[in-house]
Amino acid sequence: MTVFSEAPFRSPRTRTRAHVVPIVLGGIAAAGAVTLVAYLLWPTWGPRGANAPDKLPVSVGGTLFNLPVNAIRMKIQRHSGPQERIDLDFLYPSLEPPGAPKHVTADTVEAAVQSIDRIFLSIAAHHDALSPEQRTATIYPRYLDKAAAQPADGLTMRMFRNDTPYGSEDLYSAARPALTARCTRDGATPGMCLSERRVGGADLTFRFPRSWLSQWHDVADAMDRLTVQLRGPKG
Repeated sequence: MTVFSEAPFRSPRTRTRAHVVPIVLGGIAAAGAVTLVAYLLWPTWGPRGANAPDKLPVSVGGTLFNLPVNAIRMKIQRHSGPQERIDLDFLYPSLEPPGAPKHVTADTVEAAVQSIDRIFLSIAAHHDALSPEQRTATIYPRYLDKAAAQPADGLTMRMFRNDTPYGSEDLYSAARPALTARCTRDGATPGMCLSERRVGGADLTFRFPRSWLSQWHDVADAMDRLTVQLRGPKG
């Protein structure tokens, strides 16, 4: 008795297609997986990406500050977290962070020299050192010239004696708005002023040209505003 196979007959072309289809589908799946992995691993960061923060939370001396990235002067300091010291500058009188510095060559360096148009600020942990207020009340009076000084427009200037550590400086003070500044005298270079204040565990040191004291109310207000703007949430 003859037995016939029930298996259908397949031509060689059909068998070839049957093998090719799984291979093609597998290749498509593999390509999709590679594309997905490449997309996930492709670096999206840049020097200042679109989603980069404008401000950084920085802790100095255990005190939190929110600092504009573009105001931080040193690239190594442009990171969040605790820092021992950080240096910034702001355009005056707008108090906006400065733009990128212009490229200066040997041919343009003289033309690039111009008057200072910004206020400099250093924030440093004080580690319980003598406060600026204590120095003003107990240290500076020892070195001041005894000659009386008359206030002008509410601002009083007293000279330091020449035989003291501050011999080339003068002390300016005012009550309202409050201002205390130690200023070098004009000479080969324009005089500069230094004004300090304590905020939590950090001391803020502002530096600005002595010539700005002709509008000292505005300068004192600018330092007050910067102090408030940069101070992070109080814990």
